[in-house]
Amino acid sequence: MSFTTPIQTTFQGSSPAFGFWLTLPSAGVAKTILHGSSGSSTRFTWVLVDAEHGLISDHHYYELNNSIGSENASPIIRVPNAEEWMIKRALDAGAHGIMTPMCHSEVDAANVVKWTKYPPHGSRGYGPMFAPHSFPNVDPGAQYDEGAQKGITVAVQIESKSGLENVEKIAAVPGIDVLFIGPFDLALQTGVKRGGEEHEASIQRIKAAAHASGKKAAIFCTDGNDAQKRAQQGFDMISVTTDVGVFRNAMLGELKTANGETVQGGSRDGY
Repeated sequence: MSFTTPIQTTFQGSSPAFGFWLTLPSAGVAKTILHGSSGSSTRFTWVLVDAEHGLISDHHYYELNNSIGSENASPIIRVPNAEEWMIKRALDAGAHGIMTPMCHSEVDAANVVKWTKYPPHGSRGYGPMFAPHSFPNVDPGAQYDEGAQKGITVAVQIESKSGLENVEKIAAVPGIDVLFIGPFDLALQTGVKRGGEEHEASIQRIKAAAHASGKKAAIFCTDGNDAQKRAQQGFDMISVTTDVGVFRNAMLGELKTANGETVQGGSRDGY
């Protein structure tokens, strides 16, 4: 059996890779969302395990990776910062990919690639005793070791002024698979209105840079309508929503219904 992951398999098709943000350290939440028929002609093929802003720490990684991997989806861990030891911990716990926040330059991107690969392609320390467990049908040893060199998805977030200015150089770095847009920070860090013309122009520049270098363009969305728009624009990897956003909206919506109030829709203004 070859080394494959659900997200990489989806990348080979014509449809976007839809995923969601997991901010709560709960395997039960992840499996509740992923398990069984989706009721749609598509399904979630990746989950962003948010250890940057979520309530998730590295001691949660192993259980979360295994619960997500067992449901034919790829756990992608967003580490708190682009540091070698943080990336190593995520990968050794079985992540199918890593995402690093605030990639400012091609040097930053090259370091992320280096820390993700074993020698001679990088400097990742060797010790994947538990890493293969979240990869169904991948054996420990050579199959994981060799497969991980190319099969681990490497994503960097473009969400700062310097990252935007250097995006074409970042996209050209060998070993980077995905440029992921963080729209909230992109607006804040560049001093523009989120959703305005300047913000949208920056988003489209990042997408174009990714595609020009043969990389995947990805973006965080607040809901299904936002995600549908980005899919129509040609984004390859799209976060549809977040666990906490859906929980809050659904629970408060049911409370309003119970109280005889009208439940109004609309996009969320945050996570």
